[in-house]
Amino acid sequence: MSSGFSGYGAGTPYGDPNWYIEGYHSKFYTQTHVDWRDRCRKYVEEHVMPNVSEWEVNKKVPADAYVKCYEAGLLPCVVGAQSGAYDLVPADAPKDLDYFHELVFIDELARCASGGVLWGLIEGLQIGLPPILNFGSEEMKKRVAPACLMGQKIICLNITEPTAGSDVAALKTTAKRDGDHFIVNGQKKWITNGIFADYFTVSVRTGDPGMRGISMLLIERATMPGITTKRMDCQGVWPSGTTFVEFDNVRVPVSNLIGKENEGFKVIMKNFNHERWGFVVQANRFSRCLLEDSWNYAGKRSTFGKKLLEHPVIRWKLAEMARQVEATHAWLENMTLQLNNMPKDEAMTLLGGPIALMKAHSSKVFEYCAREARQIFGGNGYTRTGLGERVERLYRDVGAYAIPGGSEEILLDLSVRQATKAKL
Repeated sequence: MSSGFSGYGAGTPYGDPNWYIEGYHSKFYTQTHVDWRDRCRKYVEEHVMPNVSEWEVNKKVPADAYVKCYEAGLLPCVVGAQSGAYDLVPADAPKDLDYFHELVFIDELARCASGGVLWGLIEGLQIGLPPILNFGSEEMKKRVAPACLMGQKIICLNITEPTAGSDVAALKTTAKRDGDHFIVNGQKKWITNGIFADYFTVSVRTGDPGMRGISMLLIERATMPGITTKRMDCQGVWPSGTTFVEFDNVRVPVSNLIGKENEGFKVIMKNFNHERWGFVVQANRFSRCLLEDSWNYAGKRSTFGKKLLEHPVIRWKLAEMARQVEATHAWLENMTLQLNNMPKDEAMTLLGGPIALMKAHSSKVFEYCAREARQIFGGNGYTRTGLGERVERLYRDVGAYAIPGGSEEILLDLSVRQATKAKL
């Protein structure tokens, strides 16, 4: 019998997934994932961790950070193991690339404890480029994808509107046909990376009301006048560039249609499983960061002549956080296994409900851990600098995981409706 994995990381109890622990076994990870983890951690430790506070204050990830992420061979992995991204750019892909490689990278990156840094660096690409990779023409893929995957251009997904969030089919942005162009008018709101973006993948109404009248277009800032972007001042995820976008008589070539006209709802839905899965990876590592920081702080801080860790109520808080984080990660690995093995179309149908449920669960766990960590840190957890900086920041970031990508309420309902439908 093999001896299991070698130990990895700082060794704080529950501070890393259990396959990082000396002697633990896993059916999901092989040597290629171990090697990939080393590459991810080296990049994060060298290029991300030292800069988080500065990027938070500046509310922006600098342009060279995207290029460095690509040069490390990491950036193309966030658009999905089956996307073919590494075939489009000269990059060092991990051997036998699968969704567990993507999980490892996002999980390692999230050790920075900043939703804004993750969203600023990878989220626009992770959700904005797959519609082009999955449904765009070959010409569009070759023209747009390489620069985005290499960190030279920024792309963003534009679905949400001032009056249409989780209710995607109610969107109002219009695209009226004018010869070989569409004329686009409307507004998009809470668009990640929009203020920085060169490319916009945009849901528009080209037909009748409802889901069957929606199309997806690629809109390009440099060559299509009439695009206005304004940064939104939000509670959290500051470096992500949350944006209010306006399209005013923007002329878009018909050739920039992503997929078929009036079939854009399918494009949007195909994207959701991967997007929500990615949110779970991020949210659960943030919960783990809160647990790790709380455990370490409780071992140092003293009250009433005892370390916090010696008080039963603090141990109870840590245990409650640990059981939820570990359970969520086990669920996440199971869903990742399914993504690896199911055909895409089958996964879109069978995993929609379970991934929706898992996403809602992960943000609730994140919210719980953020509150408990703040209570353990006391005043330090309420202060934006110092010992509790990470706790204070993540407490503000919770809403960005509980609402975008489908609010908890919508996803909980969706999971039950889909499960009921499957049974019938």
